[in-house]
Amino acid sequence: MAQAADPALDRTPGHGLTRVAAILARLRGPQGCPWDREQTLQTLKAPLLEETYELLETMTGDDVAAHAEELGDVLLQVFFQARLREEQGTFTLDDVAHGLAEKLVRRHPHVFGDVQVADTAAVLRNWEAIKRTEKQTGADGAPRSALDGVPVALPALCRAQRVQSKAARSGFDWPDVAGVDAKIAEETAELQAARASGDPDAIRHEIGDLLFSVVNLCRFLHVDAEEALQASSDRFNRRFRQVESRVAATGRTLRDCKLQELDAVWDAVKKTE
Repeated sequence: MAQAADPALDRTPGHGLTRVAAILARLRGPQGCPWDREQTLQTLKAPLLEETYELLETMTGDDVAAHAEELGDVLLQVFFQARLREEQGTFTLDDVAHGLAEKLVRRHPHVFGDVQVADTAAVLRNWEAIKRTEKQTGADGAPRSALDGVPVALPALCRAQRVQSKAARSGFDWPDVAGVDAKIAEETAELQAARASGDPDAIRHEIGDLLFSVVNLCRFLHVDAEEALQASSDRFNRRFRQVESRVAATGRTLRDCKLQELDAVWDAVKKTE
């Protein structure tokens, strides 16, 4: 009788996910890899975060091969965590996939049911309403907030965007952008007052409020605050390096130049873009 093919080595199209699962089972097995066998949910936290950021970086470029590779690295994290839970007897990767499928069907009644929606805003409102019915209470039994589900560990800018969007879908929002403009002016004045007081805690507080209000303005103008700030950082990085290069061509460093001179070089660099 012919021996069954090793699923870990099966390159048949359509068998990729099965192959990864088989490889992980082998790596975690008694004769597997010592490093893989030592991993826990705790040790996998940092790699998951790192791989996610590497994936985000490839999503802004045109290197499709790199994008596919980084998607694979993030997928590995999903497989790995599911494998650990399967070993504990709690759930399997198939349970994860079916749970996701059920959620997608349940939260898209306008596709899989007879609910009618007019636009994306209506879809998002329905989504939040369905989520509220799914989870009426938190782990402590208390009623869930509309803001539940936003991870505290998110980067601050991203967290601000998510919190504001969730609050807006619950009806807690300015009627138009004029309210946001007024709030920014108010927070700017409060920051100036805090600076005049010299109170470092008040200054930190008001700077946070001002940043939060600017994120709100981004939301109203349909601008992703994270992407906008990343683009600004990229522009500064590019221009600063050109300023360094131009100054170095004169045999000096930035510290050798007066601010007015550096401003002039900066403006010259901007004009070339």
